[in-house]
Parts: sequence; C-alpha cells; structure tokens
Amino acid sequence: MAPAPTTAAEGDLLVCGARMTDWEATAAAGDNRLQPGVRVDLRLRVGRIVALEPTLHPEPGEKVLAVPGTVVVPGLHDHHLHLRSLVAAGRSAAVGPAEVGGRRELAAALHRAPVDRYGWRRAVGYHESVAGALDRWLLDALIPGAPVRVQHRSGIWWALNSAAVETLDLDAVDAPGIERDERGAPTGRLFRMDGWLASRLPEDDPVNAIAAMSRRLAARGVVGVTDATPEATAPGVAALVGAVTDGALCQRLHVMCAPDIEVGTHPLVTRGPHKVLLDDDRLPALEDLVELVRASHAQGVPVAVHCVTLVQLVFTLAALEAAGTVPGDRIEHGSVVPGDLVGPLSATGLTVVTNPGLVHDRGETYLEEVDERDLPSLYPCASLVAGGVAVAAGTDAPFGPIDPWTAVWTARTRRTRRGHVVGAHEAVPLRTALGLFAGHAAEPGRARRIAVGEVGDLCLLADGILPAPGQPDTVVATVVAGSVVHGTG
Repeated sequence: MAPAPTTAAEGDLLVCGARMTDWEATAAAGDNRLQPGVRVDLRLRVGRIVALEPTLHPEPGEKVLAVPGTVVVPGLHDHHLHLRSLVAAGRSAAVGPAEVGGRRELAAALHRAPVDRYGWRRAVGYHESVAGALDRWLLDALIPGAPVRVQHRSGIWWALNSAAVETLDLDAVDAPGIERDERGAPTGRLFRMDGWLASRLPEDDPVNAIAAMSRRLAARGVVGVTDATPEATAPGVAALVGAVTDGALCQRLHVMCAPDIEVGTHPLVTRGPHKVLLDDDRLPALEDLVELVRASHAQGVPVAVHCVTLVQLVFTLAALEAAGTVPGDRIEHGSVVPGDLVGPLSATGLTVVTNPGLVHDRGETYLEEVDERDLPSLYPCASLVAGGVAVAAGTDAPFGPIDPWTAVWTARTRRTRRGHVVGAHEAVPLRTALGLFAGHAAEPGRARRIAVGEVGDLCLLADGILPAPGQPDTVVATVVAGSVVHGTG
C-alpha cells in the first residue's frame, strides 16, 4: 500500500481511496474497528482540505497518496506530554513496576543503564512497589561508584546516589527541594528541581535528538503535540520551535509557557496556556494564585492548572471563581473529580485534559493505594461529558504511555494492563474516546472533522482497525498540514 508521490508545493496533496467512518455501524458493532463508510478522495491545498469527493483526478504535478483499504480520521493531537523528558526517557533505563520487581532486578537494570559521556547513569519510572523508599543509601548498595539518578514515575522527584550527591556538591547547595535527614545531610532525594538539575548536569539538550521521537509519534498517527514542560524557559521554548523549523519535529507544536516568553513564528507553532504547577505540600496563598491568573489573562494568555489531587482541584476552582475564566483555561489531569464538582466545572467553561492511559499503566497500583472513595472519580470522562464539561486527553508521556491509542482503548474499556476495571461507569463510546485526541490545539474540547476547510491533519487506518495498546501497526499513513510524515515507504 505504498504511496506514489510526485512533485507539488508544500502542503498540496491528493489522498486517494480512503473511506469515511460509518459511525452508526461502528457504534452497533461495538468492536475495535471503525466501520468503513463512503469512499472519498481528499484534495489538500496549502495544508487544508479544499475538496472531498468520491473521485478526484490528479492534477499536473500533484503529489498523490494512494491508500485503498483505509479509513480516514483526524490525526491525533496529544494535548499533554513532555517532549524533553520523553526523549530523555528513551536514553534511560526503565525501572517501573512493569519492568522490574525487587532490589535484585532494580540493581541489574541500573547496571545496564546507558552511561553518558560524562559517566552518569539515568533511570526513570520508579515506584515504591519496586523496592521500597529510594534514597542515596539504597542506591549506593545497588550501584556504588558511578553517579546515577533515578526519576520517580510521578515526575516530582529524583533520587541520587552518593557519587551523584558529591558530584553536584549538594552539601553546599541551599534549596528547599533538597531533602535532608535529621543531621542535615542530603538524602539524595530532590523535589521539583528539574530545572536546577538541567543547569548543573553536563548533558546535551534532548531536543537535539528529537527527530527519532517525532517519527515514533508520527507512526502512531500523532499530528500535533502540546508540550506541558513545567516552568518552561525562553531558551527551551526557542529550541522546540527551532526543532519544528528545521523539520526535526514534524508535528504541530502547541507550547505551554508564561506570557513573557516569546514564541517564535512558524505555521505549525502556536502559543499554549500558561502552565501553573501545584503541589499539596506547597500550595501558594489563594490570593497569589488569583493574581497570577489575572495577570496571565490580562496579557491574553489562558492558564492550565495542574490538578492531580482533589485538594488541588478545589483550590483551583476557588481561585478561578475569584479571578474569572477566559476561553482556553484548562484543568490538567483532573485525576480526581467527584460528581459534585462536575457542575461547577461546567459553569466555569473550563476544559479538562485528562489522562485515561494512566488507568491502563498504573491501574493495579491505583487499586491498591488510592482511597476507595476516590477510585470511582479517577480520571473521569463519561461523567464530565454528561455534565457538559469539555474534555480532551493527553498521554502525559513519558510519565504515561507514549501511545495515544492506549488512552483511547482505556477510555472505552477502563481496563488496566492486567485486565482489571477501574470506574466502569466512566467508560465512553469509541467516537468519544477517539475525539479526546481530535480536538484543536487551542480548543481541545472542540473536535476537528474530515471536511472541507479543515486542516489537512490526517490519520489513515488499515481497514479501520484501531491499534491495540502499544501496537500502532495499523496506522498506514499520517499527514500533517498536507505533508506525509509517516507511511511513504
């Protein structure tokens, strides 16, 4: 099913032989397949759909993508991920519960971890269920000598061994994120210090190696990403925009950053909301959050508030009630949303960008550790939709599964990796689940369509079969703004 390209202007393309989705037949079938409907050819000009007919004939010099036997859907936009962390995770040892169990396996994984040119080892995805509380002394027992750092799967903290502590001279650093024991010695645990670590570690910017990750995303039908890096810096944003400009990042980029950070001009780049990070143990004063929101709104920038606990959500709603909301304001994660908060969320006009893929990847841990009163409200979807709340989804990769199809599958089934069900009442139909990743970057809750006038961001699925979690092999081609970024041969 190889495309037959010719020559054409950038963003000009004729897609031949696809079929639209017959949603009524799909709903009736209830399986993991989009039922093929009418045959369509799509003509794209300067990245937009300008014609959609049963048959269109190639024009002189027009690039042609022949895709018989496929069903066309809007390409997926991942509304919340972390690009730098995602690339860096690919150069790290995975030490989560799905990969290792117990101290012996953890030690083996750390010894196998890639060593960078400065002698550091890096591991990601750790959870206490692997080998208990992690600090410098446990790491010293597992892997003495060379410096190593291990990131907790929450993304909130790192653990360093003694060699790393000494290399970074933590004894001489005065920062609230450095955990210390009763004698004042660093335990090796660093909380919310990613920016500080990046400034002290002699490693290349992961953005320099983003091309391979971009190709992986394209192979999954991803046409756009919203980078949710906390406390994004001007140089960091500029580097991401540069990756789009030079073609290393082939997806559209919607970048979260503070209003005072300049976002470079490019047709595939847009400014996202100002991300506001909250932690239960260091919540700001309510009036400070209100002032931050008002200041962001005054500069024409909405806010995206990180809410992974009920405390954070209630606090945020109180602040937004006082500050007021604007179109584009969002709740990130919405990890716990009880039914009595659905109405207030709907009244504010906020969009909730949730992460159903985490139910799949972490469901067993949630069933063991989350308060049973919160389990029914964990990463909800159906109740929000029924209550009139705009809902979209992101993978939260690398802290969640990189594959958005895992999140689509989980939004429908609410099944964990081992097949347990978490919150069955929050399952949604396939059309709704797919729509979680079909929203516009700036309006995640408003779905894109396959229609004249829409952007030419497409995903073509073999025989309409949705990829199974972690298996994107049915994605035949991916098109971003009329350019084929996956599936050319």
